Amino acid sequence: MSITSPVRDIAMNSVFDDTDSRARHFPGLSRIGALIADPGRAAMLWSLMDGTARPAGELTMIAGLSPSAASGHLARLTEGGLLALEVSGRHRYYRIATPDIAAAIEALANLARASAPQRAPERPPSAVPVDMRFARTCYDHLAGELAVQIFDRMIARNWLAAADDHEQAHGPAALDATPEGAQAFAELGIDLKTQRARRRRFACTCIDWSERRPHLGGALGAAFLEACESHGWIEHTAKRRVLRVTPAGHRHFEGFLSAR
Repeated sequence: MSITSPVRDIAMNSVFDDTDSRARHFPGLSRIGALIADPGRAAMLWSLMDGTARPAGELTMIAGLSPSAASGHLARLTEGGLLALEVSGRHRYYRIATPDIAAAIEALANLARASAPQRAPERPPSAVPVDMRFARTCYDHLAGELAVQIFDRMIARNWLAAADDHEQAHGPAALDATPEGAQAFAELGIDLKTQRARRRRFACTCIDWSERRPHLGGALGAAFLEACESHGWIEHTAKRRVLRVTPAGHRHFEGFLSAR
């Protein structure tokens, strides 16, 4: 008959305690990872990053799955809290559940590009189409080269500053509008009081997955894109997520980016 060593028992308990501690420190991380690890589910999520709701049939074709398989994947994403279901008559539409989830997916896309194995490219350095790289939607706000340039200029012109957000120790940097910025945004037709009252972050950085630099996210980012559309500077195209800058928009943004 073997006798268990007290030292061994202590060591084994320590291992279990460490495992439990890690599980508590990263709640649900493996669950979320499992949800997005499947290529079909990842394709569905990425196709919804333009902020629209799409029918199950369209998502099935995008993912290249059979209807029965797609139904199971959509159910998992919905039950897991990543997608929200909207029913209209006999039709079922799916969308990204919250802006925070969309921001997390965009951040993961940036991580995927940054961590990809370095090897000699078989095609031009950027695999991102030129039109999508210049201006596109990131869920409900402006992204791409233009968005990064505008954000840099907003910071340089003291429209935005870091916010005192004691509750947000990690993740995107919280931002706030300065007095100069509040006046500038008001001139664009953006009601900051309304944006602050929304059930989401007012303003924050969002790392752009093609430029690898921040652009403006949050409620203010969404309101800025809406303002650009209402002024006729930016319009949507037939391509998902791709935005077109109008001639009037080119004149406006050139003036904004070059102003001292």
